[in-house]
Amino acid sequence: MNDRVLEVKNLSVTYLDSSVFGKKRTFEAIKNVSFHIDHGEIVGLVGESGCGKSTLAKAITGMLANAEISGDIIHYTRRPQMVFQDPHGCLNPAKSIGWILEEPLRIFGKYDAAERKRRVLAMMDRVGLEAELAKRKPRELSGGQKQRVSIATALIQRPRFVIADEPVSSLDISIQGQILELLLHLRDELDLSYLFITHDLHVCYSICDRVLVMYEGSIVEQGPVEEVYSRPKHEYTKNLLDAILK
Repeated sequence: MNDRVLEVKNLSVTYLDSSVFGKKRTFEAIKNVSFHIDHGEIVGLVGESGCGKSTLAKAITGMLANAEISGDIIHYTRRPQMVFQDPHGCLNPAKSIGWILEEPLRIFGKYDAAERKRRVLAMMDRVGLEAELAKRKPRELSGGQKQRVSIATALIQRPRFVIADEPVSSLDISIQGQILELLLHLRDELDLSYLFITHDLHVCYSICDRVLVMYEGSIVEQGPVEEVYSRPKHEYTKNLLDAILK
């Protein structure tokens, strides 16, 4: 049995943009990136804003439009699910939390209404949400509760691999810790693997097993978190670490 959940080989992503004069402009957002994620791992992806982290996540999940992709993205599980940075922006404001969580199961089409509702309530309990919140709209929930809904939505079809794109950056510090603890607990309980995207090196250190350092669309350094943080090799990694120590 292959112990990997994902393998990326020589991945490049180029955005295409047609100008008003009919000329095509291109921008290479990802440049010859290679890495893997093993079963049960939490692999951090760090780098400053605009370096290509979210583009890489979208390429892995097949969510890129108007882009040329070369290289190989090999999934050893079903396609991963995403937990996004802004839970408010990805939850339908017109629908109840119960409806939002049930929708992926309706699309899946395997379960009847009673089983869907049972699974929704079970997942809400798993992520620390009270059953009565199923009747509420997203605007009635706190930021931490909405992020728990976002996590529950990603997990409702029981994926084995999840991409968490800055999942705590929009939350208060006290709530960040709770969500990180939840993600660790769910990793163990549901046998998950994560690609954890963050610009916060403290958060990466606290939750990740290995780290990928991205700079201008390239992975410039990767390895176990302890090793990269204590003995960085690339100048950009050294600068990132120096900045958090000042």
